[in-house]
Amino acid sequence: MTRILVVNSNTTDSVTARIALAAEAALPAGCTVETVSAPFGLPLIVTRADWMVAGPATVAALAARRGTFDAAVVACFGDPGVDAAKELFDVPVIGISEAALHAACLLGRRFGIVSFTAALKPMFEDCLERAGLTARCAGFRMGPAFSGDPGRVAEERRELILELCRASIEQDGAEVVILAGGPLAGLAPLLAKDVAAPLVDGTAAGVRLAAALAGLAPATKPGRARQLAGYQAGLTDLYSGG
Repeated sequence: MTRILVVNSNTTDSVTARIALAAEAALPAGCTVETVSAPFGLPLIVTRADWMVAGPATVAALAARRGTFDAAVVACFGDPGVDAAKELFDVPVIGISEAALHAACLLGRRFGIVSFTAALKPMFEDCLERAGLTARCAGFRMGPAFSGDPGRVAEERRELILELCRASIEQDGAEVVILAGGPLAGLAPLLAKDVAAPLVDGTAAGVRLAAALAGLAPATKPGRARQLAGYQAGLTDLYSGG
């Protein structure tokens, strides 16, 4: 049985619950999934500064459960802490942005990125650059600033998201549309019948790819023990080689 851990990099449990439902719906046979919130940090990750804070929180959540999962998914667009986790853990760790971007490339030539607030755009641009996929992106369609309950954004902005998806296809030429952001987890299947192109849910893509990659990472990773001060025990132990 392949065990997958999904980490919501923010502290909003209602978002974690939404992500958990999407993860369970996408779970392949022979797998189990556990979804958890970050142990500290922010209720919603929006800016680059937020992303930097979310990195240690994400790695701490992974470290606290080390040995209990065969692959992990970081369910926050921007993939905070993912590069560090790839270096520190001996199992595959993937982020929902890299999962969504690569899945979209397999479904069409050019993809559009749709999300609930334009404040996220700089972080998404960074994701594209890191993945080397900027040229494959047809453009961004994003809503205005959001200050409500992150766990309700998918319901509150459902019609807006639908309009943005259609604009991405009809005006930007997207052949595939990515619904970007953990708070939008599970929305793609609800909109699919009204959109004339495949919709990619990052959480679903992440879980499917994590299941496929489980067992492909080396059993051990080289590294020297280092003393980490001021962090939670699980992360401290990870650095010390414990």
